[in-house]
Amino acid sequence: MTEPPKLSTLADVRPASAGPRSVRGRSATIALLLVIVLAGAGGLFGVRTTTTTATAGPFELSLEHAWIARAGLDVPWTVSVHRTGGFTGPVTLAVTSSYFDIYESQGLDPEPATRTADAEFLYWTFDPPPSGENLTVDFDAYIQPSSQWGASGRLRLIEDGASVVLVDFTTALVP
Repeated sequence: MTEPPKLSTLADVRPASAGPRSVRGRSATIALLLVIVLAGAGGLFGVRTTTTTATAGPFELSLEHAWIARAGLDVPWTVSVHRTGGFTGPVTLAVTSSYFDIYESQGLDPEPATRTADAEFLYWTFDPPPSGENLTVDFDAYIQPSSQWGASGRLRLIEDGASVVLVDFTTALVP
């Protein structure tokens, strides 16, 4: 009669004589995780803003916006229009409508006198400021929690039906 084979739970254990597994792989992984944690603790994954400005004739158009953000965070989006000599009539801004798909909107301040849209742009028409040469429009919003990639857009100042100043902008989202 033959004896049954002996089964051991130690059969697949690496023998000590084979030496330790690579320490480099573990060290590199730990270093990468440490860099990510320190970057997060230092606020590097938060909102980063920039201001883009363009001028044409008596107009200066500036946009302060987030160029890097994360889902769920409040971000600035502020338009400043300066017209040397003051405004003579309504001020119309055209903004790429698809850009706002990444936002959860709380509204504009001030509210436009009229709003309209076409296939590509939202058109906001504001009454001229009562005095002075500056109009500032603030979009109160935060990045939607479901947004993953970001968006690009174009802001135009319209006068007499023609674009007089143009600003391109992009907001990238990080995890």
